[in-house]
Parts: sequence; structure tokens; C-alpha cells
Amino acid sequence: QVQLVESGGGWVQAGGSLRRSCAVSGYVYSSGCLAWFRQAPGKEREGVAAIYIAVGRTYYTDSVKGRFTISRDNALNTLYLQMNSLKPEDTAMYYCAAGEPSMSYGGSWRIPTNFDYWGQGTQVTVTS
Repeated sequence: QVQLVESGGGWVQAGGSLRRSCAVSGYVYSSGCLAWFRQAPGKEREGVAAIYIAVGRTYYTDSVKGRFTISRDNALNTLYLQMNSLKPEDTAMYYCAAGEPSMSYGGSWRIPTNFDYWGQGTQVTVTS
């Protein structure tokens, strides 16, 4: 049984940092992808960052490039999202996800329906 359990959300002032964690168990697809999504009220779920397990290649949405870093601790089976220089527009519910979006099509990691397993979501609030 695949489980993704998130931690590390919360509240921070603009310019601050937070680190999200996602403990992954039962997911054994070496060809798969782990990703972070976010969803703000009234908006669609948005792909924030992704890492393809087999090759370690990472992708980011433009609005977080240079500020967020996705990483994975293989020994702990944990996915991380380090978020620096946070802005009020980063406020959203953040979710980790696991699935097998094609790496051949560069944008497929952004599509929520390409992911089969999801964490419970944790709120991140950035105040100005």
C-alpha cells in the first residue's frame, strides 16, 4: 500500500523559509516521479516541482525557480521541498504526489491526473 505523509507546513512572513517533507512508503516504481503541487482557494492545482527518480532530473514552475528546491533522501524515502524567499502568492495548500508522468513530454509532470498517489496536503501561509 502506497502512503505519502506530509509534514512541515505552517505560517511564515514574506521573505522567510519553510521546508516541507513527505514520507513515502510502498512506492517502488523506479521509473516514477515524485512531485509537489499546490492549490490556492479558487485556483486549479498547480505543479510546483518534480523529480524523476531514476535520473534525478528536477523541474520547477517558473514562479518558484531560484527560490524552491526539491530533493529526495533515498535512505529515508523522504521527499523535501525547501522554500526560500517566500511570497504571499505562495500561500496555498501544498501536496506531494507520486506517479509516472512521461519524461518524454516535458510538461507532463505538471498535470495532476498523471499522479496516482497523494499526500494529505498541508497549508502554507505567507503573510506580507
